[in-house]
Amino acid sequence: MKRFLISVISIFVFGNFSIAQEAFVVQNKQQTSKVKFKLINNLIIIPVEINGISLSFLLDTGVSKPIIFSFLNVSDTLNIKETETLYLRGLGEGESVKALKSKNNIVKIGDAIKLNQDLYELFDTDLNMAPRLGVPVHGVIGFDFFKDLVIEINYSSKHIILTNPENFKYKPCKKCAVLNLEFYNNKPYLNAEITENEKKIPIKLLIDSGASDALWLFEDDSLGIKSKTNYFNDFLGYGLSGSVYGKRTTIDALYLQSFVLENANVAYPESTSISSAKNVKNRNGTLAGNILKRFNMIIDYQNAIITLKKNALFKEPFSYNKSGIELAYDGVRFVKEIDRKAAAKMGEPPTNEAINSIKIVLEPKYKLSLKPAYTIVELRTNSPAENAGLMLNDIILTINGKPSYYYSLQQLTQMFYDDDGKRIRITVDRNGKELPFTFLLESPLKRKP
Repeated sequence: MKRFLISVISIFVFGNFSIAQEAFVVQNKQQTSKVKFKLINNLIIIPVEINGISLSFLLDTGVSKPIIFSFLNVSDTLNIKETETLYLRGLGEGESVKALKSKNNIVKIGDAIKLNQDLYELFDTDLNMAPRLGVPVHGVIGFDFFKDLVIEINYSSKHIILTNPENFKYKPCKKCAVLNLEFYNNKPYLNAEITENEKKIPIKLLIDSGASDALWLFEDDSLGIKSKTNYFNDFLGYGLSGSVYGKRTTIDALYLQSFVLENANVAYPESTSISSAKNVKNRNGTLAGNILKRFNMIIDYQNAIITLKKNALFKEPFSYNKSGIELAYDGVRFVKEIDRKAAAKMGEPPTNEAINSIKIVLEPKYKLSLKPAYTIVELRTNSPAENAGLMLNDIILTINGKPSYYYSLQQLTQMFYDDDGKRIRITVDRNGKELPFTFLLESPLKRKP
């Protein structure tokens, strides 16, 4: 009976989206399109073309409205017009944010095209995702894309496949789990279970591919949803309405039908930051990227189901940042480097005319190059990095003897998830002075709250 009710809801919500002008439609003979994506910090970044301009968007099941970040100075290029002002609210303790709604934009993802897409243009510079991810992110798209197509997400191979619903055929899969979806405010929810202190607790979770954590839960003593005593306080992320803070720890087990994830990371956000999220009846939390990436999945909004099949990432161990450092890309800086081309020429064998000449040894030639700069933007209290003397706004120059610009932001961050006891040597630029620091990685869960 439950499945029948969900199907009725999906027909009511999606029944009027078949007109091509009003929906994304894959426009090729195969009626399907494959799109490669970047997986960065558990988030899916896809190429999106808007009004003929190529951009990068976050694929986010947790947003109901497509958003573009106006402060990235792409609005004029996109020829956005027919706007009206409104205000949007999301997670965080701040106020609603100003946005401009524009109509009749042409959006193309792979071979899927929609001719009259609404966009919501945000002006809050704090919502710029690019520094935290180290790659350009011009916007976010979710419901308006998912509702029109069957979308297969292959996290292990980093591609999505878009298919017109009338052409999609399910294949038999004994190792798959099919879960029903429920929709509130154009966002998908599923039912799952957790185990804490040998007690199984049913929960309802928002599916949020735009969040990089594993699992968020809302503490509720009456349901037995409560953080373990072994936790640490941390910055959890940014929402539309500001920063979100809370507790981090692990959970004994999460059940998605037959799939069991043991000792998964979990965060319990402060109640003041999630007042809008709690407005959804019976919602207990969020299922996010660090768990979603462990499955290849088929997301089918029109039939209100999601199909999960575990992939090669399923057994990847859960871990926390053991340094306490959160880095962000902070533009570029000039770096003095040896000009290797000039040095190579200096080492060339002499010509016949120069055989009897005096050999002059010159100093190596240098050049100035622009390289990415990485800055400490969050520093966990009483963490190994803070205790070593590192501070907010320190610019990382070297790490373990190598220049920081040798690495991507994701590669640098991954170093902080290494084994306990791993020695990290960092040189920073602090107000024009180069300062060295050394600390050992240490699991934050070993610390007393």
